[in-house]
Amino acid sequence: MQPVDAKGFESLDLNASFQALESSDKGLSSSEASNRLGQFGSNLLEEKEIPLWRRLVSYFWAPIPWMIEVAAVLSAINGDWKSFFVIFAMLLINGGIGFWEEKGANDALKALKNQLALKARVLRDQQWQSVDAAQLVPGDVVRLRLGDILPADIKLISGDYLSVDQSALTGESLPVNKKPGDVAYSGTIAKQGEMLGLVYATGSATFFGRTASLVQKAAPVSHFQKAVLNIGNFLIVLALSLSLLLVVVELLRGLPFLTLLAFVLVVVVASIPVAMPAVLSVTMALGALALSRMKAIVSKLTSIEEMAGVDILCSDKTGTLTQNKITLGESALFTAQNEQELILAAALASKAEDADAIDNAVLAGLPDRDITLAAFTQDKFIPFDPISKRTEGQLHGSDGQKFRVSKGAPQVLIEMAKLADTERAKAEKVVEDAAAKGFRTLGVVRSDDDGQNWRFLGILSLLDPPRVDSKQTIMEAQEHGIEVKMVTGDHQAIASEIAGQLNLGTHILTVDDRLSKFAEGGALPRALGDEIEHSDGFAQVFPEHKYAIVKALQQRGHIVAMTGDGVNDAPALKQADVGIAVSGATDAARGAAALILTAPGLNVIVKAVEEARRIFERMTSYTIYRIAMTLDILFFVVVAMLIFNSYPLTAIMVVLLSLLDDIPIMTIAWDHTAVQKSPVHWEMPRVLSLSSAMGILAFAGTFGLYLITRFVFHIPLPEAQSIMFLQLIAGGHLMLFLTRVRGPFWRPPYPAPILLLAIVGTQIVGVAIVGFGWLMTAVPLETIGLVWAYNIVWMLLADLAKLGIHRLMDHEAEHQSRFLGILNRSLHPVLTDIEREDLAFNRTIRQAFSKHGKTTDAGQENGDH
Repeated sequence: MQPVDAKGFESLDLNASFQALESSDKGLSSSEASNRLGQFGSNLLEEKEIPLWRRLVSYFWAPIPWMIEVAAVLSAINGDWKSFFVIFAMLLINGGIGFWEEKGANDALKALKNQLALKARVLRDQQWQSVDAAQLVPGDVVRLRLGDILPADIKLISGDYLSVDQSALTGESLPVNKKPGDVAYSGTIAKQGEMLGLVYATGSATFFGRTASLVQKAAPVSHFQKAVLNIGNFLIVLALSLSLLLVVVELLRGLPFLTLLAFVLVVVVASIPVAMPAVLSVTMALGALALSRMKAIVSKLTSIEEMAGVDILCSDKTGTLTQNKITLGESALFTAQNEQELILAAALASKAEDADAIDNAVLAGLPDRDITLAAFTQDKFIPFDPISKRTEGQLHGSDGQKFRVSKGAPQVLIEMAKLADTERAKAEKVVEDAAAKGFRTLGVVRSDDDGQNWRFLGILSLLDPPRVDSKQTIMEAQEHGIEVKMVTGDHQAIASEIAGQLNLGTHILTVDDRLSKFAEGGALPRALGDEIEHSDGFAQVFPEHKYAIVKALQQRGHIVAMTGDGVNDAPALKQADVGIAVSGATDAARGAAALILTAPGLNVIVKAVEEARRIFERMTSYTIYRIAMTLDILFFVVVAMLIFNSYPLTAIMVVLLSLLDDIPIMTIAWDHTAVQKSPVHWEMPRVLSLSSAMGILAFAGTFGLYLITRFVFHIPLPEAQSIMFLQLIAGGHLMLFLTRVRGPFWRPPYPAPILLLAIVGTQIVGVAIVGFGWLMTAVPLETIGLVWAYNIVWMLLADLAKLGIHRLMDHEAEHQSRFLGILNRSLHPVLTDIEREDLAFNRTIRQAFSKHGKTTDAGQENGDH
């Protein structure tokens, strides 16, 4: 097949389109599709990746590498070849580690990206199959449904209509209705309807590919990352300022300029958190990879921070809290002669290819499904959408008689059938009684005169039992400080019954006009905000209400996670701090979500929150450690030189310190961490207080040992320098054991084997360097033992200080929380007894209205009919 002109193709009629693509309404064979895939390539836009060699070079062409390179050149000019080779080795090792870690992180993110690949329903070998959208080729016939992101440029060939949101390409604010013969472009979203289409352009040949080049989008930087990077910048400024002071003072004292400059450059480089970007990116990427193994894919890495702080989870019911294995219960007959007539009519208003849970339950109710349905031909099928709340089948039987059937929300079909008052009351009572038992209901109607008059055949009851693990998982979430609120389109009685079984509570808020007004942009009434915040769940919810619920809870200061699966859930998923697309969600919902679940159930979400908190703890512990170590090394070198006018360390020692510190810290991304029992947030005062205290204590210990070495035992300077090198290596890594946990360092969680191995390995190397006198003066084993004993004592004292700071910060946080609670209560108006009675009376009226004036909707939840 020859490539077609995409622009000219849009004007062709359907027959000419099939001829041009050498295809038919039967689709392609697998072998032909494979041939065309080799000819046209994958249905992907080519990403321009930076070559590996260029990324490697970038690690040696930047301000920090320049400083290392200048220090190496100055060492060569001074004839200090030992320092030159060690500094040059540091340059290569730092660059190599950074490059390798970034490559590993990118590979992990690519693996996640592959798991997020769009799927397409395609007709191959005359059978409908689900394939990766990247495998589509021109000539394929695909099925497009509500919520799909269109995977290619498509000529629509059959179906009633398709409402497409193409604002991302054309800027049109409203969806555009498409009919057979029209084209729809890759990347647009199906908002309503269902049609078949013929793929005519893929990859870079699509409208999007022709009109826009792919821009490499950098992930936004989270609040945590911004704070850590700001700390890094502060440390750089501090190092440069102290170094400038040192240079000025030492030059006035007569030290050689080039020697001093080479040493100061090395100290600055050792003080700068060179590994910080690599540690952050690796920690986030590995955490995201761990989440993917738990069947939770992170589409936005920066959402991990918000996930760790979630305190309210609004969870949909079907498939998340329940099994999504809907079965038929008892039926209520009206004009239907028997139950099988009722089920058959509902089955004829279904479409097996859509694999809808309710359709599957109805079809399973037929004893001889294939034989029974073979007697009817479906001329047209109108799929469910959240507005009409029903499906419709237009059919004719073997006798040629045409008729229509529809199934959906009972209240909608009651109106269609124009039931008399007595019959209406009977139908509403059936719905209420079923709801009280936790059953959803589905009305069924039939018309034999082209939809002019509809007969109400009866009501089917549907049971979707809770998942076996839901109750236990909800209790675990509550133990982690997460309040779970059920969000469902079902009747309040159903929601209350299921919520009661799951230990969620039974205070279910029925959505009313106040929430609708807020969703449309109005102000949030204080009373409504209180009701939303203190409710256990929400019933009879439309997608636009989900958005309002999220926004209201956020205005109350909560970090909210919201689940969803439909195209109309996308606004709520975007508004939520963590939007979660549940298993089986539409492409549109997946595109709007920060977390995409590939397995059903709430347990996946709770595990994802736990892992996010672990990731947060790793990054926090690294930040505290890095600030403290920088303060220790920088203050010690500068203060010792200013006071004693001698180098407390050699340039080689500083370089080795930097290397031996950075190698173990890379492994913190794999470390074991505790899962906090409450939502975690970035606490800058705590981090700065703790890291500053630890840094000052470490400096005091280091400087104290230097004074003891030089002026108590009168050890010569070269040997004293070696001792101080060992002190900083041992003390620094022991401090890492302190900062990685909030409690005493000897209690679990214990260090991960890879972290422990890295620290022990570097300690052995450090002791060997000092003991054998490699690149420095040798130190006796007895002295090495005494240095280690000194550091262990310091470690115990520093751990006590750490525990005290945490207790002080916890007490202050509790005090502030109590004060804010009192302040917030004082801002609320004091109600009189009459006002309280009026408020209670109004609430009673609303509850009575929701009980007697609303009916259940078997198809309202999550856009499923």
